[in-house]
Amino acid sequence: MASKLNYCWRVVATGFCFALFGVGGIILSTIVLPCQRLLSRDLETRQRKARHLVHNTFRFFVGVMNTLGVIGFHIENPNEFKKLKGQLILANHPSLIDVVVLIAAIPSADCVVKAHLFKNPFMRGVIKSTGYISNADPEGLLQDCCKSLGQGNNLIIFPEGTRSHLGRLQKFKRGAANIAIRCASPITSVLITMRPSTLTKGTPWYKVAPTKAHFSMAIAEEQPQPWDHNQQEPLSMQSRNLTKYLENYFQNQVANL
Repeated sequence: MASKLNYCWRVVATGFCFALFGVGGIILSTIVLPCQRLLSRDLETRQRKARHLVHNTFRFFVGVMNTLGVIGFHIENPNEFKKLKGQLILANHPSLIDVVVLIAAIPSADCVVKAHLFKNPFMRGVIKSTGYISNADPEGLLQDCCKSLGQGNNLIIFPEGTRSHLGRLQKFKRGAANIAIRCASPITSVLITMRPSTLTKGTPWYKVAPTKAHFSMAIAEEQPQPWDHNQQEPLSMQSRNLTKYLENYFQNQVANL
């Protein structure tokens, strides 16, 4: 009986959290961020303040999920995330809330978002205010990523391009490698686990795990080796080789979690 009551509670609490996220996005987009824009005319300053606001808002949201017992959260060495600067953050992607927790943990976080989210009524105002990068234009994306990293932001990328399926990594896309090579950016890899699996690709929000899920996140102890760029190879070959290396690296790291 207790387990059934707990399951029902987590379904209700999960629905509340999704509603809170949507309402929060609307309030930020229509009230808070427009007021914030009035206080600064400089675009970079406005975007920096908007990102800091989203960072704190996501910290609050993660705290609500944790307090309500929807999901338990553990971030190993949180101060290490706060120290990151100008890093390309690569992470595996087991659940829907991975980017939320990453932004909550990293104060100066930027990220690449799917173009269709710029039309999402709950998120478009937030995305535009923060200057998060659209993936609509591949060439423009690379320029924007290099600019963001050069400003000292930490750029979050999921090399799989989408959430993992059934706990197994998807084949890596070349986007992360292209950014690393073109922007000559240092890489910090982050490992994420969600046990038991929940909020996965293709699973509706109300299909919660049979028992309370626990989300864990840590900066990997063994980081990818600095990539030795062979200037004689075309960029496409360099990107292919680095993508394969990163895919093998993450497969080994995730297998040991």
